[in-house]
Amino acid sequence: MRMNTRLWLTALLSLIFSTHATAGGHDLKAIKAEIESIKQVYESRIAELEAKVKSMEASAGEKSVVAAQSQNIPKKAKQVKRFNPAVSVVLNGKASSFSSPESEFAGFSVSHEGERGREGLGLGESEFNVAANVDNKFYGSLTAAIVREEGEDKIELEEAYLQTLPDLGIADGLSIKAGKAFWTLGYMNEHHAHTDDFADRPLPYRAFLNKAYNDDGIEVSYVLPTDFYTEIGGGVFRGDDFPFGGSDGEGIGAFSAFARFGSDIGDNQSWRLGGYALIGEAKGGRTGNEDTVTFIGDSDLYAVDFRYTYAPTGNAREREWIVQGESFWRSEDGTYEDTNAGTGAVAHDDTSVGWYAQTVYKFHPAWRAGFRYSELESPDILAGLNGSALDGRNHDPRSFGAMVDYTNSEFSRIRFQWNNNKLNNQTTDNQFMIQYIMSVGAHGAHKY
Repeated sequence: MRMNTRLWLTALLSLIFSTHATAGGHDLKAIKAEIESIKQVYESRIAELEAKVKSMEASAGEKSVVAAQSQNIPKKAKQVKRFNPAVSVVLNGKASSFSSPESEFAGFSVSHEGERGREGLGLGESEFNVAANVDNKFYGSLTAAIVREEGEDKIELEEAYLQTLPDLGIADGLSIKAGKAFWTLGYMNEHHAHTDDFADRPLPYRAFLNKAYNDDGIEVSYVLPTDFYTEIGGGVFRGDDFPFGGSDGEGIGAFSAFARFGSDIGDNQSWRLGGYALIGEAKGGRTGNEDTVTFIGDSDLYAVDFRYTYAPTGNAREREWIVQGESFWRSEDGTYEDTNAGTGAVAHDDTSVGWYAQTVYKFHPAWRAGFRYSELESPDILAGLNGSALDGRNHDPRSFGAMVDYTNSEFSRIRFQWNNNKLNNQTTDNQFMIQYIMSVGAHGAHKY
């Protein structure tokens, strides 16, 4: 714009000069003075227009910067600004068929959540979840499960906790969670059942944790600033949930510690390895086997987990192979009593072991197939417990499962599963299950 204006000005001055030269009779000094006057007027106007252009460009630049910054606002921060909670419902139902009427674990006291469930058509644990950022420093979540037990519909509180966000400003990588939650213990305990790869949980979770540990408490974790993923942490808990029970609330009933590590292998592989401890005391009694078996004493549980994922095409949505396993070791020192067997309180100081391994392969964006094997090694039982539910009779419970599932979208899944269970030395239970999992509403992403 400036160059065109100057060319136009030069042409105008040339025209004026030539006109005056042709006319003659004019004084040369007067002509030069007139030219200088015209030049000053137009240069002043040009300077004014250039200043206006710069002002407009600066204003446009500021608007573009603001727009760019708004695009870079973290997702959680945007949610905090809107204060809109995510509300979701997960529908979980099964149709089950069992070949054996017996489902007792040889050598183990299992509470009701760890049992195999009902035969026939039945609604599983349907969940209702509300979650949102409280403000820029805290996040809150509540999950209630609607279940049917003994012919009655019940609402059970699964989780109700608050968790700190990075803006808390204490230290990068530090997280604090308080309330009731599925705490960090092995791989599966942090996850809700509807995210599992199989329709039921493996034997160690059913026997040692009554499917999952979600006591009242507080947990602190810290992701270290290392080149690969490193997380350490621990928590303190009331001690009311299985494998404990009977807490009086006057002190800490249980505590935990954990450390886990992981990394990527190239662009399409990843792994994670973790070690965990959950230590506490069943002060007022831990019950199982339809409340006929009671344990009072110390219960220490240790676990190791491993998970490996591989996406052959580089896109896990198309193809993915997952290998996962966990091993548990439990030490108990206290007394057991079986009211059905009339044993009275019998001293018990022994260990038991359980583990599982599974693999799942996504061979099509909508189809997966998987296999799982799990086993428990029952403890040695003292003579006072012979003939009771804790008498394993030299049998170690074991289970083999195979599944195929179809995922139409991230909100719907249908699964077909077969289990071959040998939980005691008397019967083999062949189980067939059809499961549906449907999610309605906004639901947060699940952990690795």
